[in-house]
Amino acid sequence: MIEFDQSMKKLRSVNGYLGSAVLNFSGETLYMDEENTSVDIAYSASIFNDAFRMISESSLDVGFADASLVESRTEDGHVFLINSSGDAGGDNFSKLTTFAIFRDDGNVALGKMIMEKTVQNMSKAMNEL
Repeated sequence: MIEFDQSMKKLRSVNGYLGSAVLNFSGETLYMDEENTSVDIAYSASIFNDAFRMISESSLDVGFADASLVESRTEDGHVFLINSSGDAGGDNFSKLTTFAIFRDDGNVALGKMIMEKTVQNMSKAMNEL
């Protein structure tokens, strides 16, 4: 099985990081870190995941591929969802989505890069199960 806590360790060390989750294709929370925030990460991730799915469907409707990243930027911070559906191969079991919240003054560019790499690596590991 995948050690989600170990996989997300690098993301947790990024300046401005507040919390994160890993969701499977059906939106179930497989991993959650809400230590640095009073937010219900599982609930927030589910709400954002629903919106992410609608955006992905709309992307397909206009002839594009599935959405791979959605960012919500406010004056206070950033919320990201990055999925692995762009990875060639694999079935729905191996498709994962990472969700993270960052303060506005954090290193959000580094956070996004780490999230993209991490979700691809976790998805590959799921595909090998």
